[in-house]
Amino acid sequence: MTQTRETILEALRSLSLPDGGDPVSRDMVRALKVEGGKISFVLEAESPDMARKMEPVRLACEGLVRKLAGVEQVSVALTAHGPAAKAPPGAAPPNLKIGGHPTPQAGPMNPVGVKRIIAVGSGKGGVGKSTVASNLAVALARAGKKVGLLDADIYGPSQPRMMGVNKRPASPDGKTIIPLHGHGVTLMSIGFMLPEEKAVVWRGPMLMGALQQMLTQVEWGELDVLIVDLPPGTGDVAMTLCQRSDVSGAIVVSTPQDVALLDARKALNMFELLKTPVLGLIENMGVYHCPKCGHEAHIFGQDGVKAEAEKLGLPFLGSLPIDLDTRLAGDAGTPIAAGDGPMAQAYGALAARLIAGGLV
Repeated sequence: MTQTRETILEALRSLSLPDGGDPVSRDMVRALKVEGGKISFVLEAESPDMARKMEPVRLACEGLVRKLAGVEQVSVALTAHGPAAKAPPGAAPPNLKIGGHPTPQAGPMNPVGVKRIIAVGSGKGGVGKSTVASNLAVALARAGKKVGLLDADIYGPSQPRMMGVNKRPASPDGKTIIPLHGHGVTLMSIGFMLPEEKAVVWRGPMLMGALQQMLTQVEWGELDVLIVDLPPGTGDVAMTLCQRSDVSGAIVVSTPQDVALLDARKALNMFELLKTPVLGLIENMGVYHCPKCGHEAHIFGQDGVKAEAEKLGLPFLGSLPIDLDTRLAGDAGTPIAAGDGPMAQAYGALAARLIAGGLV
């Protein structure tokens, strides 16, 4: 028997929740996909606190659907649409000046124990660069690599939310910073150091000092690769990283639309001027698959990044679609690459391609 969206929802209606109702009547089921024998959907709770208590419900939903005839694989993710819980009173985030800023660009900024540094950049914001960086890091970790993720987007840090980590880093001696961990990845972000709502109003020297501190004062440990999520554009942070660190290469993310490609070319030109090898281009938001009818729509154009890579003689690393599950997973702090659905497989293939090419 082949399952349909309606039969899956009907089965979920039979599951009673501890506080009343069922997942369907409570409007908790999101992004339901039925692809032959593969079923995936998201359970959306009213708040992050509630989501943390819903693991038994997630497992029950997964087990229920798995028992249906013709079902081969089930993937159920938890998310929440409410705001994240705030830190307890008195637990103020640490000041960035743990041990004081080092003198900007006073020397090389190569973290001890890190074999390779890969920068993930884009010519403009809004193309999904940070989403790609976090999911690529998780996919590489799942492939057995020791991976670090540095959120160097100092004006707009998003990795604490996307990776589901919002704690205060420890500093045993007032100088060394102990990084955090999530989904098998070692993490550092300016977002751990400042309140989420606080704007970073800094000029070049402070930006460079912050980057240097997060590279050289953090106990990264032994890593196969450190993924650096750069700010969009061609400013101080990207220049400082490439000039003062041994960056193995850069990956440029863009949507296929002409306006985004104009800016992506500027990022590519920046890496060329800084003598940083470009490992390849990734096309994000390449296509939208309608979950109801299966129609494909190329909202931002088609194959623009692939054509640009071929024109420049650079590797085209792959195209990723616009995907609701990816957005929900990132907002909930569990990157889609940590799961087992089609998008997790896509990031897994991307990670495998980098590993096979000896780039990681």
